[in-house]
Amino acid sequence: MSEVVEKIDLDTIDLRILEVLQADASLSNLELAAAVHTSAATCLRRVKRLVDSGLIERRVAILSPDRLGASLTVIAEVTLDRQGAEHLAAFEARAVAEAAVQQCHRVSPGPDFILILQVSDMPAWDALVNRLFTQDANVRNVKSFFSVRRAKFETKLPLPAPTRPG
Repeated sequence: MSEVVEKIDLDTIDLRILEVLQADASLSNLELAAAVHTSAATCLRRVKRLVDSGLIERRVAILSPDRLGASLTVIAEVTLDRQGAEHLAAFEARAVAEAAVQQCHRVSPGPDFILILQVSDMPAWDALVNRLFTQDANVRNVKSFFSVRRAKFETKLPLPAPTRPG
């Protein structure tokens, strides 16, 4: 059963805050307030509202996989043999528990899952394949694609038009 997600009303100040935070979430509240041309108290209250509403899920540092030695990006299509809800949930739980799995998407139509993985090299990929795919009797097929060049990587989402005056 799908969860109903309630949209939050956003004005131009909220949207400016979100735009700036998507570019640099490390700013102090004072720096953020100055960047969006509002008072520190207003900025703090609005950021708290955006966090409490779930619109801001978390604030993170984006690391360079190459500098960490995790330079092999793999996109994997995974098809399960049995697609019952319990089988999909079991595979998803195993996939998201793997540190190398950066993204896990249930998709339709086509394969059951698309995984984006980051590993150090082919031996690390082989070990992950054995752990995640080979040992699971319900995995019917895995089609892997190896990234040879990342042309774009963006975490920034496009923002909507304001839904309320501000």
